[in-house]
Amino acid sequence: MKFNIDGRLFQQQLQAVNKVISSKNALSILDNFLFELEGNQLTITGSDQENVVTARVEVADGDGIGAVAVPAKTLLEITKEISNQPLTFSLNDQTGEIDVIFLTGRFRFMGIQADEYPRGDKPEADAVTIEVPSSVVLKGIEKTIYAVSPETIRPMMTGIYWDIHEGDITFVASDTHKLVRYINAQADPGINKSFIMPAKPANILKGILGKEEQPVKIIIGKKGAKFEFGAYTLSCRFIKGNYPNYNRVIPTTNPFVVTVDRETFLNAMRRVAIFASKASNLVKLEITHDGMKLAAQDLDYGTSAEEKVMCEYKGNDMTIGFNSLFTVEILNNLNGETVLMKLSDPARPGIFEPQEQETNEHIVTIQMPMQVIE
Repeated sequence: MKFNIDGRLFQQQLQAVNKVISSKNALSILDNFLFELEGNQLTITGSDQENVVTARVEVADGDGIGAVAVPAKTLLEITKEISNQPLTFSLNDQTGEIDVIFLTGRFRFMGIQADEYPRGDKPEADAVTIEVPSSVVLKGIEKTIYAVSPETIRPMMTGIYWDIHEGDITFVASDTHKLVRYINAQADPGINKSFIMPAKPANILKGILGKEEQPVKIIIGKKGAKFEFGAYTLSCRFIKGNYPNYNRVIPTTNPFVVTVDRETFLNAMRRVAIFASKASNLVKLEITHDGMKLAAQDLDYGTSAEEKVMCEYKGNDMTIGFNSLFTVEILNNLNGETVLMKLSDPARPGIFEPQEQETNEHIVTIQMPMQVIE
């Protein structure tokens, strides 16, 4: 098996596939890339057993049909040093020896028989297929991934919930402290389906989709899904379980509304949060018709801070506490110059959303308040 390839293109595809390879694999074979050559098309595969990423790339002077597992770490290190050169990749079928030849030298190392490499789950007979603009998938992940729970005690909350309807796709994520629901009506899937996508493949998909403009073909089965786009394919298994009814969590009657410049609010929160208790990250908001005062203190170190932010407010005077880290995340992930903070009571969730929603999109985020001790 032999082929020639541009070093920069080769490294780009290797780095994309490498995102799925774990640092500690239960099977040592998964420390490798799987190379499969057929004519002038090379398919590069990486896997962690749960997720599989493949990249297809055109090569020159392809000779032979075959497959081999190649040490991922070794190949990434050497291609990084010679990425600006054309490369000749050659495999000795008898010995398993691999030669990588470049303009001024060569590298030689051993490959592993491809028979040992796991091939992933087979397509399900009753799987359904939809085609979605890549921008919809990318935005859906970007708007929600930060709210996914890192706690594995509730597995359903460690992924992004895709709630697919005939005329839109709703993406939801929550760690029980905050919840974000993003609806995109640009897509028209034509089916009703739902699944929970783990955070790891969601992050991989986000990283690769940023370079693609083609639609994403999504093949949805009972146990997992396959995403096909451009030169790439990503397969993942779903998280088992029923996602909580997110619509019931979002308040429908929060009558008191703060209208504030997003950047001003965000920067003030960051500054005041420096002096918040490291145990709670509590920042207190004192909201009146004259404006909003942010205050924090750390009794252990005897430090405190406060800052006033101008805003418009319709409602009763209120003092409410929020975790500053969560609030910063929420404000960072909302678009627009102005945000609305809708409140009802210091003990009930607050709603954060942009004053002006994007066309065919609707995003709403809720945050649970914290107890404020006067």
